[in-house]
Amino acid sequence: MNENGLIWNRPWILQRADPYVYLHTDGSYYFTASVPAYDRIVLRRAQSLEGLAQAAEVAVWERHVHGIMSEHIWAPELHFLDGKWYLYFAAGAREDKWKIRPYVLECAGADPLTAPWRELGKMQCAREDGFSFRGFSLDATVFESGGERYYVWAEKVGVGKQISNLYIAQMETPWRLKTVQVLLTTPDYDWERVGFWVNEGPAALKHGGKIFLTYSASETGAAYCMGMLTAEEGTDLLDPKSWRKERCPVLCSDPEKGIYGPGHNSFTTDGEGRDVMVYHARTEAEITGNPLYNPNRHAMLMRIRWEDGRPVFSFGNGD
Repeated sequence: MNENGLIWNRPWILQRADPYVYLHTDGSYYFTASVPAYDRIVLRRAQSLEGLAQAAEVAVWERHVHGIMSEHIWAPELHFLDGKWYLYFAAGAREDKWKIRPYVLECAGADPLTAPWRELGKMQCAREDGFSFRGFSLDATVFESGGERYYVWAEKVGVGKQISNLYIAQMETPWRLKTVQVLLTTPDYDWERVGFWVNEGPAALKHGGKIFLTYSASETGAAYCMGMLTAEEGTDLLDPKSWRKERCPVLCSDPEKGIYGPGHNSFTTDGEGRDVMVYHARTEAEITGNPLYNPNRHAMLMRIRWEDGRPVFSFGNGD
């Protein structure tokens, strides 16, 4: 626990998977995440990270009764772009719950918890892109570098159980891509291939002129873990050679700590401006039922330690 009362690497907000925290320019913290019922998008607001745990939660949008955006409402992210609020999330259809695609909501009001949200529909790919968002697509994140805005997401390809890769493109508007997709990473290693071959849940962290892009790998149980790519700011981020992939996971389950399946993270800073990772994990090794529908993925916080200009993700950070 630190001086502000935050407890590191322990359940912070219960039963909230894929957590995302956004720190607005006015100093307010916003929190959103997947809820166990996968049926709505919720937001919380507080003046501190510790305040988010007790903040009132508001459902700002609920799934459709049928058709698109009616099943599996997953992994929302809140961004403030060009003077408006945007929520990026993935959803399926009641008639085909695995027809997961990325969608966008827009809010022009000052307060995203009370102002109305407008559906912009599916995220639009570049006009000459004949591949993006045609298959199972989810977990989009947005970051800026060198005056350009980038969109990174996971999409499945292939046959059978399929393979989930990460792709990147520049954005033309908050709801349309400017460039065709570029493959960033595919599950190359054994730790990315447990249960399913998965790279998903990207999150960008900038520090010291570098961009660290974390992602999650393998199925959503105890094997779930985090990998990382690194690029130099100022390089061509649409060139796969600009990114270096870590050979081993940067964070995985730790039975001694009682933390299992850490992943699908986001990044923010605490009240003193220090880097913090927000992630979900389980506290039990054995999962009852299908891991995807077990509700006990809890949002947790980790203090990031920096060594030689690189982030160190450790459950001991902050102890």
